[in-house]
Amino acid sequence: MLDVVIIGGGVVGCATAREISRYDLKTVLLEKTADICNGQSKANTAIIHGGYDAKPGTLKAKYNMLGNVMFDKICTELDVPYEWNTSLVVSLHPEDDEMIETLLEQGKTNGCPGVRIIEHDELLQLEPNLNPNVCKALLVPTGGIVCPYELTQAFAENAASNGVEFVRNAKVTNVEKIEGGWRVTSSAGVYEAKAVVNCAGLYSDEINNMVSERKLEIQPRRGEYYIVDKKYKDYFHATIFPCPSKMGKGILVARTIDGTVLLGPTAEDIDDKADTRTTAFGQAKALDGAHKYWEKIPTRDFITNFSGLRAHCVTTNDFVIGEPDDAPMFFNAAGIESPGLTSSPAIAEHLATEIASKLDARENASFNPIRKGIPKFREMTKEERAEAIKANPDFAKIVCRCETVTEAEIREAIRRPVGARTVDGIKRRTRAGMGRCQAGFCTPRVVEILCEELGLDPTEVTKFGGDSRLIEGHLFKEAE
Repeated sequence: MLDVVIIGGGVVGCATAREISRYDLKTVLLEKTADICNGQSKANTAIIHGGYDAKPGTLKAKYNMLGNVMFDKICTELDVPYEWNTSLVVSLHPEDDEMIETLLEQGKTNGCPGVRIIEHDELLQLEPNLNPNVCKALLVPTGGIVCPYELTQAFAENAASNGVEFVRNAKVTNVEKIEGGWRVTSSAGVYEAKAVVNCAGLYSDEINNMVSERKLEIQPRRGEYYIVDKKYKDYFHATIFPCPSKMGKGILVARTIDGTVLLGPTAEDIDDKADTRTTAFGQAKALDGAHKYWEKIPTRDFITNFSGLRAHCVTTNDFVIGEPDDAPMFFNAAGIESPGLTSSPAIAEHLATEIASKLDARENASFNPIRKGIPKFREMTKEERAEAIKANPDFAKIVCRCETVTEAEIREAIRRPVGARTVDGIKRRTRAGMGRCQAGFCTPRVVEILCEELGLDPTEVTKFGGDSRLIEGHLFKEAE
C-alpha cells in the first residue's frame, strides 16, 4: 500500500508533492491529462498577491499571507524567475475612495506590510502611462509576478527528483474507503494508499463528494484575456488593479515575468468545467475594462487571446482545506481560486505537515530542495552562449525565432523528470510558440523533436493530449 495519493497536477498538487517528498513516504500523483499544469494553473494572471483583498479571518487571507512570504526562498531554491513589482488598486471616481480605504484597513488587518494610499500626483509619478483622470490608489509593496507554469513544473521536477511518482493520463473515477486507507480507481490503474490529497481543481467537488457527506459545489468561472507584445514590457511597472467586485479582483493591466502584458480577466459563471472558449462579448469586456486605465491600448500589438477557468466554491466562498469530519485521512485542497497561486506553497506545507504527523513519518534524509531550471539561451550573454554551444551544439539551432528558443532547450524539456509530452508542454517549459507568430514557424520542428525523443509517429503528437492531434495522416504513405 502507498502512503499518499495526490489527485491533480496543478500548482497546489505539485507543491504538495514537493512538500510531502520531504518525508519518507511513498507517494504517487495522478494527473488526468497528458501533462501537469494543463488546467486551471496554466491560465491565470500570474500574480503573487500582497494579501489586501481577502476577507480577514478567511482561509484565503490566511494562506495568502503565509504563502506570500515563502516566495523568495522557494523561487531561489527552484530557480524560478519572479519579481516584487508592487500592486496598485486604482480608483477612477471619488465614489471609489471608500473602497480604497476599506481595502487599506483590510490589508492592515491581514498583516500586509507597507500598504498605504497614494494620491493622484504620486500615482502618476509612479505610473505616468496611466489614465490621467485617476484619483488615488492603494499601494501594495508585497505584490509580485511569477510564471505559474514554470513554478508548477519546478515543484513537480523537484518532487520527482525526491522520489514522488507522477502518473499522467490517470483520470480518477472513484475513491472509496478500505481498511487502513483508501482505494483510488483511475484510468491508469487502481492505487491503494493510507492518505489521499484532493487537489483536483475544478473537479475537486466531485472527488470530495465521492467520500464525504459534506458536499461541495464548484462553480467554473471563466476569465478572458488579451496578451500584448513584450515591446510594452516597461510601459507599466506595477500590476494595475481596479476596485474589486463580488466576482473577483476585476480586469487588470498586468505585466508578466516574461515581458508581455495581460489585459483581463473577465468573470463569467458558466456550466461547463472544460469550456475555455473566448467570446466576442468577453473579449470586448476585457478590452473595455483595461481601457479605463490604459487609454491608448496598442490593439495592433495584441499577440493572442485566451481564457482560463477558476474553481469558485459556491458552498463556502472560501478555500476548503483539510479533512472532512466523516473522511479521516482524506485531505481537501478544494475551491482554490485567487489567491491560489500565492497560497499554494503554504497550503502544501500545511497538508504535508498534517499527513506526515498522522502517518508518523520520518524526514527524508536525502531530500534536496534545489532544482535548476532549463538554461535560457535568450537570456545568456555572448560569452555564455559560446560556452553553451561548445558544450552542446544543439544550442546553436534556433527553433523558435520569436522567443529565441533552441533545440537544446526543447530536448531537455522532454528529458527532464515529468518532462514534456505534448506541443503545449514544450511551450510552457521553454516558451517555444509563445511569441509574436504564435507557433506558426516552430511547430513542425517541435513535432519532429517530440517524435525523435519519444519514438512517436507524427500522427501521435498532440497539442495538449487526448484527441488534439496536429497531423491526421501521411499524404504519400500507402494505406495499410
